Amino acid sequence: MNPREATGESPPHTAWAIVVLATLAAYAAAPGTAFQYDDFRVVVIDNDVHSWSAWWASMPGMRPLTKASYVANWLYSPAPAGFAVAGVAMHVASSLLVLALARRWIAAMAPGEPRPGLAALATALVFALHPAQTEAVVYIAGRSTALSSLATLAALYAWERARDGAAAWHGAALVLFAAAIGARESAWTLPFALVLVEFARGRRFGAALRDTRVFWLLALLLAAAVFSVAANRRLLATSLSIRGPLDNLVAQVDAVAYLVTHPLLTLRLNFDPGLASREAIDAVWFARAAALAALALAGFVQLRRRPWLGFAILWFLLALAPTHGPIARYELANDRQLYLAIVGPALAAGVLIGRLHPRIAGNAVLAALALVLAGATFVRVTDYASETRLWEATVRAGPDNARAWNNLGFARQAAGDRDGARAAYERALAIDPGHRKARGNLDALER
Repeated sequence: MNPREATGESPPHTAWAIVVLATLAAYAAAPGTAFQYDDFRVVVIDNDVHSWSAWWASMPGMRPLTKASYVANWLYSPAPAGFAVAGVAMHVASSLLVLALARRWIAAMAPGEPRPGLAALATALVFALHPAQTEAVVYIAGRSTALSSLATLAALYAWERARDGAAAWHGAALVLFAAAIGARESAWTLPFALVLVEFARGRRFGAALRDTRVFWLLALLLAAAVFSVAANRRLLATSLSIRGPLDNLVAQVDAVAYLVTHPLLTLRLNFDPGLASREAIDAVWFARAAALAALALAGFVQLRRRPWLGFAILWFLLALAPTHGPIARYELANDRQLYLAIVGPALAAGVLIGRLHPRIAGNAVLAALALVLAGATFVRVTDYASETRLWEATVRAGPDNARAWNNLGFARQAAGDRDGARAAYERALAIDPGHRKARGNLDALER
């Protein structure tokens, strides 16, 4: 009997079809999305992404690959539907790469897994269908996250294929690393991820560093290229002026705790969480910091005991490092920051589902989980159908967020709902009497 038949495993092409069809079903409403918030700034009014000549004239500039993708979309059609469809296509490709990587990683890191095919499929489906992914997929200004993650996952797959002895795949991994940086600077974590993969496979740390030395060298060259661009240097200076590195690290403890307890585990999404840096460290902060430290320690300990679990934990923390380190951002946390990080929890969930006995239990749990995640994703995508609808969902998630109420007022005003706009501006001012934008918008409305 075929080993796959003995364990009830589906052939690889069946898993690919399931991932593609499930993802397309969850994002079926994507063509109906509208331009939102920063989409107007980075796409609609930015002439640099309206033609190839303008794009070329703006180079060297920030995130050239992401901007090039905007140009391609804009020239095909300036309507938001095309941008959303392109985002879904990138997400489908990333999900298939996660499936391919999971098959290899589970075989190496959990060699006794009774149903590796089911575990890999579960990993890919959790990644593909988790509703926290929607912000990177259908929010057009968040494309840099989806595109950079796609290139990063492709580089990791190329690295895995190079293990089979094909030297061209090693070169492809280097090119894809550069592409990932060209889409978003945060892709600098790839060399760390490669070392983590090798260490979780059982390689010694020193050997893993030697094997990846070309990637570390390329990382230095790419960092020099990034900081040779004046816009990137200005962005760094702005980031340092928002919050000092130590203050930002303190704030990021709360931010990571929010991401874990809200969008990741309880599926409570919020387009604008409105988190603020704390003025004092208290017992809650110490508890959160201790929990994160314990999680990191558990990851290192499990690398030798249960490599798949240690890898999953450390991947999650590593993927969050670029947006939750010492360099400040205006927003402490966004749903899309989980995009690549979700691969870690998805892998852990996949292995656990694959170990459920009897076989039918694993299938049933995966089907139920996929339905819940896909349903939540479909509903969330419909929130992007209009600015008003998205900001209404945002104030429901965070009713004390004055900025969200102001943005809802602006969206209602643009839609011709003056009474609704007035009510939203007034609610923003009731929460924060000093909110200047809300005051200015309300005054302008009443003229």
